[in-house]
Amino acid sequence: MTITINNLKKCFGSKVAVDIDNYEVHSGDLLGLVGNNGAGKTTLFRCILDLLKADEGSVMINEFCVSETEEWKHFTGSHIDEGFLIDYLTPEEYFDLLGKFYGLTKEVIAERLTKFERFMGGEIMGQKKYIRNFSAGNKQKIGIVSALLHHPQLVILDEPFNFLDPSSQSIIKHLLKEYNQETGATILVSSHNLNHTVDICPRIALMESGKIIRDIQNIEGSAEKELEDYFNVE
Repeated sequence: MTITINNLKKCFGSKVAVDIDNYEVHSGDLLGLVGNNGAGKTTLFRCILDLLKADEGSVMINEFCVSETEEWKHFTGSHIDEGFLIDYLTPEEYFDLLGKFYGLTKEVIAERLTKFERFMGGEIMGQKKYIRNFSAGNKQKIGIVSALLHHPQLVILDEPFNFLDPSSQSIIKHLLKEYNQETGATILVSSHNLNHTVDICPRIALMESGKIIRDIQNIEGSAEKELEDYFNVE
């Protein structure tokens, strides 16, 4: 899935949150979006997903303008925050509901969930409690699994490593790289953690004040020094 951004602008009062002239995410990219707090990463993701109406410009996913049709939603999976979850359901009920949206049988859902057993760590399925009663880390896991459950060709995850313990961070990095390689899906990941981003993303976009100021090809970790210099990491 290709994402094409043209003259995209989103403001909140006098603050310019996103201001991108032209930018393209190529089909099959595993793209990391990095930047300080307030750089515009989450706002950009919300504009791409048509959760926020842009003041100017457009976002195209393949031939679909996101603000004019919902066709692109069939092949897109995303998790921004726990507000995406239906938290008065159990995880089992939530996954079954999502499966129904995408025409998946209970058997297919169960088979796909086996891929995430190690990631979920025995702490999510079979607990007989509502999503709202899980820890922040387990809510994050539920959101990530739900984003991937229907095998989307476009995946957008905002700060997926937040709240996860080191073991779970390592597992999801492996799962995302593997998913990208096996399916050719386009994956966008934002993160404050430079190490995680450098580990998994062959392409990295650096955002500042709503603009993408650098587009970095990360060959075997080559972007690490450039990013550390930019953020003055010692």
